[in-house]
Amino acid sequence: VQLVESGGGLVQGGDSLTLSCAASGRASSMYSMGWFRQSPGKEREFVGAVSISGSKTYNIDAGKGRFSIARDNGDNTVLLQLNRFTPEDTAVYYCSADNSRVGPGMEDYWGKGTQVTVSS
Repeated sequence: VQLVESGGGLVQGGDSLTLSCAASGRASSMYSMGWFRQSPGKEREFVGAVSISGSKTYNIDAGKGRFSIARDNGDNTVLLQLNRFTPEDTAVYYCSADNSRVGPGMEDYWGKGTQVTVSS
């Protein structure tokens, strides 16, 4: 399974951005997909994930409305919408796919990441 992230860049505090991850390869549609991020000097952090069918989502920001995750099985793509950026959101955002886990333990496949930098 190959994962390619896109949509990162330089944003200002308070802005919104949508990151996209396209999956390809053998049976890639049969994997749960998710997003992690890693800020300088910190461990990689789980951000959110979506089940194979797209019916279940998991989000570290649940209830606060800053992050949302959705899946388009027609395009085999997972989207991460980020709102109201703060400088603490500056990180490399990685896409992940897993055939048995949905959540922080996902680990089967990784993309190369896309950088998001937030200016204050």
